[in-house]
Amino acid sequence: MKTKLLIVALTTIFVTACSKDKFGTKPQLTFKGVNTDVLYPNAVIEFTLHYTDKDGDIQNTQFYIEKITKNCTLSNFVDSSHYTPMDVPPKKDAEGDIIIRYLYGIADGYATITGPVCDENDTCVFRFALKDQANNSSDTVTSSQIVIIKN
Repeated sequence: MKTKLLIVALTTIFVTACSKDKFGTKPQLTFKGVNTDVLYPNAVIEFTLHYTDKDGDIQNTQFYIEKITKNCTLSNFVDSSHYTPMDVPPKKDAEGDIIIRYLYGIADGYATITGPVCDENDTCVFRFALKDQANNSSDTVTSSQIVIIKN
């Protein structure tokens, strides 16, 4: 009986010791959601992304954000200047949510999206990636399809 208990205890310790960490060296992003799938003029769109970061070094780095349109490529853009995650705690094995906001129009305090350049509504997706201070890049995550209504 003692031998069986010893084998079970050793197996449990071995499995626990060999289990993989929840976090990897490169930051991980997952797309959680967006507040709307149809964006009208003067409205705000909010993307929620979940991150994990083993090293705790994503503060003061920048997101890579790309808007890709289905029909009117003149409306595409790449933006990495407005979103630097500064409120992320510098701790090991960090995780949380980051909200990225754009306003369709012009207003102080928000990054802006201009309206469709072509003569129709803009059907698009947004792609996001994050690079940490050690130059490890997350995988790129993609939003659901968004329609931006022509003004």
